[in-house]
Amino acid sequence: MTSSSDQGHIRNAVNYDKLILTCTSFGTGYNPSKAALIIAAMQAQATAAKNSLTTMNALMPAYKNAVTARVTAFKPFDKLITRVNNALKASDTTKEVIQSAQTIVRKLQGRRATPKKTEEEKNAATETGKEIVEISASQRGYDNRLDNLDKLIQLLSSVSQYVPNEADLKIAALTALYADLKAKNLAVINAEIPLNNARIARNDTMYKDDTGLVDVASDVKIYLRSVFGATSPQFKQVTGLKFIKYTN
Repeated sequence: MTSSSDQGHIRNAVNYDKLILTCTSFGTGYNPSKAALIIAAMQAQATAAKNSLTTMNALMPAYKNAVTARVTAFKPFDKLITRVNNALKASDTTKEVIQSAQTIVRKLQGRRATPKKTEEEKNAATETGKEIVEISASQRGYDNRLDNLDKLIQLLSSVSQYVPNEADLKIAALTALYADLKAKNLAVINAEIPLNNARIARNDTMYKDDTGLVDVASDVKIYLRSVFGATSPQFKQVTGLKFIKYTN
């Protein structure tokens, strides 16, 4: 589904073309001294704006596909980690190893070692002069989850008693999963970088202060009002052309 901002970018470009055509129709009556308002300059900016939108459209599918592939790959992740954790608990390993694994598992699943304080508990502590500062336990970002998965695999690899019979719980399978998830995460990064650069170029062309398409369009309207008057039919032709700044 096309977002409202995507439609807004297109509408700005379309309205800019209409603005150029309207100004051109005034012939010699449109004769601004500011270089950016000259028809040729506006046409060049309109072309740059449309090219920037085309580039964004060309890069977006690869990014969205990479994101979808990563989400799909990580979807069964939590259940798998729970099974790995239970397999370790069911082994003959020591309690110390299990406790070390729990720390990593909690991070992988975004759980806290101790429950967060309730508002009542925080208020009671405040009344006694104590301040409770709780640091977020969530490490659910993809980079963090991959790092913690790697740590868990390294820990399990050092535990000789961890020898599950289930194929997807074995060290080799977990290592292969880690490599696949890491590759899918990298694919998102690789697709995101050129998309971000294209977004920057589009925003510079269309929305940069003073020189962007939207501000130039505003200057054109001001010029037309100064030449023909606020109530003139010439100025009324462009008052309905809306230009809005977007950044996403």
